[in-house]
Amino acid sequence: MIDPKRLRVLRAVADHQTVTAAAAALYLTPSAVSQQLAALEAESGHTLLSRNSRGVRLTTAGHILLEHAHAVVAQLEQAEAELAAHARGRVGEVVVASFASGIVEVLAPVIARLGTVEPGIRVRVRDAEGDESLPLVLDGEADLAVAVEYRGAPSADDPRLTRVPLYAEPFDAVLDGCHPQVGAERVDLSALAEDDWIGPYPGNPCREVTLLACELAGFEPRLVHVSDDFRAVVALAGSGAGVALVPRSALRGMELTRAVVRPVEAPAATRRVFAAVRRGAAEHPLIRPVLDVLAEVAAELPTE
Repeated sequence: MIDPKRLRVLRAVADHQTVTAAAAALYLTPSAVSQQLAALEAESGHTLLSRNSRGVRLTTAGHILLEHAHAVVAQLEQAEAELAAHARGRVGEVVVASFASGIVEVLAPVIARLGTVEPGIRVRVRDAEGDESLPLVLDGEADLAVAVEYRGAPSADDPRLTRVPLYAEPFDAVLDGCHPQVGAERVDLSALAEDDWIGPYPGNPCREVTLLACELAGFEPRLVHVSDDFRAVVALAGSGAGVALVPRSALRGMELTRAVVRPVEAPAATRRVFAAVRRGAAEHPLIRPVLDVLAEVAAELPTE
């Protein structure tokens, strides 16, 4: 009989590619993870991992078992949700990981609304960039993520996650007041091909949006200045240091003394935001109300 706890270990190793990283995510020692994997191989009667200098890889048998692990873990999450509904009802804490403007746009309003409609549910927020929140959910460090689409993100049909679309928002061009494109009603990104650019660090999904938008416009941006703080990005653009694309929600209420904001010609750069939970956990009595109110708040956001 295969121990379901060991399937979680196998999945963590598949996610993190090394025993050491999987052990850190599971709060175990590397030796304990290795012992669990050895026991799982003995239980299954197959070699599940191959090791090399860079880490571990699943064998064909390992991949077969991993697919079943996704289904088993999701079923266990659902069982825990139903038991929680039976035992506790809607009283407890939900940990939500979200990027900063997602906190401003939807998560803070959700907390305020839950205080009225579900006072027994406490939301604890973890500020995490869009590419960091999903691993926190998969590793069990967060119950729910407010995340964004990015290259390399788990797909919509990933067996480990259930996703709920929330909203899509455009990116606007930020220029200094003397830029030639200031007079345009909408900026054609190809007209900015020769400019210096300001953008987030590698790994930030907003950088991916910028790169993809410029790629569609026929050029690769010359990213000279790098910051994950949109206030800094706008200040640099306003000083003439370069041009930038910034999510519209991040610009609301921001001081634009020197910078000028213009919408972008199609195809516009867009950030797609969604909520995600571990598959099987969406009906948990603490998580379901948070997902529902998130969807309500997102539906009320301005479209322009």
